[in-house]
Amino acid sequence: MKIIAINGSPRKTWNTATLLNKALEGAASQGAETELIHLYDLNYKGCISCFACKTKDGKSYGRCPIPDDLASVFQKVEKADAVILGSPIYLGRVTGEMAAFLDRFLFQYSAYTNPPQSLFPKALPAGFVYTMNATEEQAKEYGYGQQFMINENMMRRIFGNAESLISYDTYQFNDYSKVVAPRFDPEKKALRREEVFPKDCKTAFDMGVRFATK
Repeated sequence: MKIIAINGSPRKTWNTATLLNKALEGAASQGAETELIHLYDLNYKGCISCFACKTKDGKSYGRCPIPDDLASVFQKVEKADAVILGSPIYLGRVTGEMAAFLDRFLFQYSAYTNPPQSLFPKALPAGFVYTMNATEEQAKEYGYGQQFMINENMMRRIFGNAESLISYDTYQFNDYSKVVAPRFDPEKKALRREEVFPKDCKTAFDMGVRFATK
């Protein structure tokens, strides 16, 4: 059993990475081999609309042909037994690196058939972990759920299974006194990190356990 997690945050030890690591800990507790990949360490660009992955009888049908750092990531996921993606929310969306990754990652496996079919070689559990500065109420007001639904539906189409873990109102800075952010109450932020974030970590851990036992 091999579980791959992919971090779309530029930070390797903060909220998103912490939750991904907790998920991998859960998987490892069931004997799974795990790996965490940081997108910001890789050299790649988004989809270039070459449509090689859609060309009839083409050697790259169903596969992205671009020979950059994502090629080995795609190969690892195809050999894995589950995949968990993670990203903070920037201006109402995932990070630019994660968005570029998703375009390359999911589009290659989405066949232009009617109805759409998956070209991924097997079904596997797939998850998405989101972290954000916004509260649950603000996320609802801003319409964040629409993007989460789109991502989950696309992943379900490709992999057969998908679920999301959303961590709201996260602690954004090590020291709030060093940044201009008067709209936030550092004490409330710290209290939520102490009381709520551990519950999110437990949810992530449980996701890893489930994925490793499916």
